[in-house]
Amino acid sequence: MNSVTLPADSPDPLARAELTYLMGLGFQLVLGEFVRRLDAAGYADLRPVHGAVFQALRGPGTTGTELAERLGVTKQAAGQLVDDLEKRGYVRREPHPAGGRRRLIVLTSKAEQHLRVAGTVLHDLERELAGSLGSTELAQLRVGLARLIREMAGDRLPALRPQW
Repeated sequence: MNSVTLPADSPDPLARAELTYLMGLGFQLVLGEFVRRLDAAGYADLRPVHGAVFQALRGPGTTGTELAERLGVTKQAAGQLVDDLEKRGYVRREPHPAGGRRRLIVLTSKAEQHLRVAGTVLHDLERELAGSLGSTELAQLRVGLARLIREMAGDRLPALRPQW
């Protein structure tokens, strides 16, 4: 990875690009590299949306309705994701502890293993970015983005809509 500094008067058009464009392109590039590395680690059957589902299901599990709310998608879309992941062995449905017709969706050990591998891949990628950008600059970027999010959303963070 190349270390590049772009002063405001740089001839590079990225130095003057709109914030939304820079954030979107940065997200796309980091996510693409993350997915490429996960594919190489044996998880080519999963897409980024599956990782969002796994994150939303961490802990004791959740209902389909709660999952849809956490992902910011319809109940039908959440149900389709769960059906797909259940067929692949990443989640299972269990009776809800409160009884009734509701079912609890929980991660399997296969999903937990994926989360461990994904965490390692992500931390390695961030470490490499810190090496090329500089630890201070990467930390400043993280703080700046966190401040921007809090400025826009306050204490109530919206769902991060999954990328299909």
